[in-house]
Amino acid sequence: MITAEQRELAESERAWLGKHDPIDHLRSQSGRAGSPEGLASVDPRALTHVRESGLASILTADAGGTHPDLAVLTAEHGRAASSLPVADLALGAWLLEFAGRADLADAQASGDRVVTVVTSPYGQSLHGDRIAAISAPFVVLPDPADRDLVVLTDDDALFVLPAGASRRTIETFATLDLTRPWARARLDVDAAERMALPVGTASWYRDAIAVHRAVDSVGAAEELLARTVEYAVQREQFGAVIGSFQAVKHHCATMAVRVSAAQATLGAAVDSLALSEASDRRDRSMPRWPTRPTPRTPLRGSPSRYTVGSASPGSTTSTCTYGASR
Repeated sequence: MITAEQRELAESERAWLGKHDPIDHLRSQSGRAGSPEGLASVDPRALTHVRESGLASILTADAGGTHPDLAVLTAEHGRAASSLPVADLALGAWLLEFAGRADLADAQASGDRVVTVVTSPYGQSLHGDRIAAISAPFVVLPDPADRDLVVLTDDDALFVLPAGASRRTIETFATLDLTRPWARARLDVDAAERMALPVGTASWYRDAIAVHRAVDSVGAAEELLARTVEYAVQREQFGAVIGSFQAVKHHCATMAVRVSAAQATLGAAVDSLALSEASDRRDRSMPRWPTRPTPRTPLRGSPSRYTVGSASPGSTTSTCTYGASR
């Protein structure tokens, strides 16, 4: 259930995105000289906005935000086709603070330094403080070479790889997601710092990232549904609006049911994250994650923004039914 404060947060972020249309930024990148074909870039206006407003650190202790708060923001950025991975930034700041590196969390949130948190489920090999791995896909922020990399490994260790470390490369690649630049990091380096974290940290962090990326995706799906219905009640064919045709009604209804089902599923997932966090705030000795995480098989496919679900507030089923029958 969305609160009044969360509704205000959503409306405020929606208003900002309306004034700084992410689609305009994407269009400006299309065909730009020197820009890799099929790759977008993160909108620097949005990056500055979330840093100056404090939204990039919404999950830190000082901000006191919750996962439902972050889900509201993530859904709005998904709905607007924003290039900014706001959930990745917020969860990265939380992880750095939890690991005792509040300095890196603050630097990331303020923009003083470019800090990227990645996980490494692919080909990971550890030898003391040396790590050889290929990271999971992540959205790359500007200045990919001049950044600190923080690697969270499957055995719940955090490696800090400062900017300028040799034998680390960031490789961008094209995906079905045309709104964001995705990349992987190839690593074969000695870490400047290695921190052991409680058992289950990596599993919990990956789950949280997956949930919020899904929230982003169905924020986009909800907007696509709304635009489809809008088009269906305006476009005329054979002397009638196409929304009055039975086949179009059925397609719209199917889309609405799937979006609503995704919202319900992810609403429960976000609530689960929030409950674990609330428990942790009552008793700091309790972890925020399961102490016996279920073994996972990492997904190896390319990211696609429109193939997973979300937890945006509200339902569009009645809107679609009404719109298609006008």
